[in-house]
Amino acid sequence: MSEGNIVQPNDPALTSENVTFPGSAGPVKAYLARPKDGKSLGTVIVIHENRGLVPHIQDVARRFAKEGFAALAVDLMSRIGGSDQFKTPEEAIEAIKKINGNMVVEDLTSAVAYLKKQNFLNGKVGVVGYCWGGGQSLNFATKCKDLNAAVVYYGRNPDPLDQVQNIPCPVMGNYAQDDPNIMPGVEPLKQALAKFGKQADIKVYPGAKHAFNNNTNAERYNADAAKDAWQRTVNFFKKNLAA
Repeated sequence: MSEGNIVQPNDPALTSENVTFPGSAGPVKAYLARPKDGKSLGTVIVIHENRGLVPHIQDVARRFAKEGFAALAVDLMSRIGGSDQFKTPEEAIEAIKKINGNMVVEDLTSAVAYLKKQNFLNGKVGVVGYCWGGGQSLNFATKCKDLNAAVVYYGRNPDPLDQVQNIPCPVMGNYAQDDPNIMPGVEPLKQALAKFGKQADIKVYPGAKHAFNNNTNAERYNADAAKDAWQRTVNFFKKNLAA
């Protein structure tokens, strides 16, 4: 499906493939994109929205690969059969309710272990998540000592919020002003990160809606906010994931 893709699945400069690695509850599916001849690459783990590992998120992984990273988009619905079984977004959104934060942490921990075994990586790992995945990204950062960078796109805060004291790396947040479910948590998050001396760069985009980065969602996509947040995110990863 080429619709909405910014980087095509068959881009000749990339190696893009479906992979599977062992998880604590069974095999975990993922999509790995990287520069074809890349060596000593920093890695970005990409966490999907509540619709699962859809083509848009695979495209996001390829975009990171074009910027010189290895990008692993993990299918966090693997333990209930995988994202591709759902016929509609509504079905996926309903099914993902069965996946809790502990399951996500287990599968992402398995992803980090898988990445550590790949010979084309430099050992530095960042995480980025969108919407549902944004909350999972921040939560995982409170549980994983091996992260070098964590990025949240309009995700929920860890509960309890004081868990941010365990984050081992710099944090970036990209939020939408017109996002009534998420915005109330942004100031408390900034305060908690400051309280525990965490390095954080939080930006709120005026006029943008929740999911503004998703260029396949015409109703919410905000090209200006998406472009700015992308450049911020790429620069942040280049700084923190370099060999």
